[in-house]
Amino acid sequence: MSGAGDPPEGTPEGASGGGEEEYRSVVFDESFVRAARIQEYSARERQDDAAHPVRIRHVLPRGLARQAVALILVIVLAFGFAIYMGVRHPYKARDAAAGEQLHVSVVPLVPDGVVPAVSPTAPFAGTAAAGFGSGLAGLKVPKTIHRVGGYAESEVEAGYDTAAAFLFDSALDPQTVAGGDVRPVLDLLDPSQVEQFKNSLVAPAADGTREVTGWLVRFDPDPAVRVELVGEDQGIRVSGDWTASETGDNRLEIVADHTYVYAIRGSSDTTRSVSLFTVRRKLRFHFDHEELRRHHIEVVQADIVAGPLACSAEVQSYFRPILAGHASPDTVSGADPYDHGRPPGAVCAPLTGATGRPEAAPTTSGPTTSGPTVTGPAVSGPTATAAGPPAARRPASTRSPLLSPQAAPRSPATSRLL
Repeated sequence: MSGAGDPPEGTPEGASGGGEEEYRSVVFDESFVRAARIQEYSARERQDDAAHPVRIRHVLPRGLARQAVALILVIVLAFGFAIYMGVRHPYKARDAAAGEQLHVSVVPLVPDGVVPAVSPTAPFAGTAAAGFGSGLAGLKVPKTIHRVGGYAESEVEAGYDTAAAFLFDSALDPQTVAGGDVRPVLDLLDPSQVEQFKNSLVAPAADGTREVTGWLVRFDPDPAVRVELVGEDQGIRVSGDWTASETGDNRLEIVADHTYVYAIRGSSDTTRSVSLFTVRRKLRFHFDHEELRRHHIEVVQADIVAGPLACSAEVQSYFRPILAGHASPDTVSGADPYDHGRPPGAVCAPLTGATGRPEAAPTTSGPTTSGPTVTGPAVSGPTATAAGPPAARRPASTRSPLLSPQAAPRSPATSRLL
């Protein structure tokens, strides 16, 4: 018969014996009791109307639980601080489509008569460009730099350096000027303007945004009209000035206003005569803190005048200069307010100022022109001669007699425009 503590059927086969034998190896010491998760309230605690007969103790030790709470609190504070800095931080990354577009104005300068030749060995001597510099030195980047608004001196200096690098790569590098590689210019542009620059190269247009000559100074590489640089310093002189300010939207604005003079001659010109081609570029650059750190630039405005060129010259892709000994095939024309195919503004303008040291006009022989002889400032009639237009039309600042456009040979650079 089974004992009082055994099941009616007896102890199952293979099971341990009943009674205290099963728990004999368990030691209920103080550490075991403290480690228990469930703890029964004492008699005094039960008399105090405890809500539950037992209480659940912490799974983790009390010290470790406090460390976990402190760690969670630190993580929450760090996350909140990151959100705050993301909202208030001044160096926010800008979307590539958020940049400004370049707006361009290119005005050809038309010579009044024949383009004079200059010395092949010293093309700039005796001209307005005689005192100009060459290369980066000619750009005259300011040496004394001050803080501008929210931009530190180091950032303003970085802006000047990046702008000077752009000017050199776009107008002073002989490879770029000759219509060659433009990757150095592309590498400096902010990503927001890369697409506009590439579109200008692929499909140039005189619409104020896609003129390649707003980005670069480059001559047509077509062998029929190609020109080459002549003289020391790679045939380029430059001079100008700079200004820096902060815009209303907290951008650093740098304006570079420079005049570039190129000593050129036609590659296929049998006379090998050398003349000067002048370009004035007033470029407006914008930077933010991130662009300054990455040495990227935004070109937002380009005002260009260049000559000698024909008034009807297409200057959106390349410059095709009128060379020494040639004259413009057309005259200065006005702006047509009904022509929406061109942006508002001057179509072309007369080229004034010295373009070189003109050689003496050739003397002409032939029958004497009938009419009264003019002596003194009075003019008896608008008699035109081979030495130039009627005296009444000649500006007082003309330095030497010039052939009239009708009597002068036309440049091969403009023959296709007629």
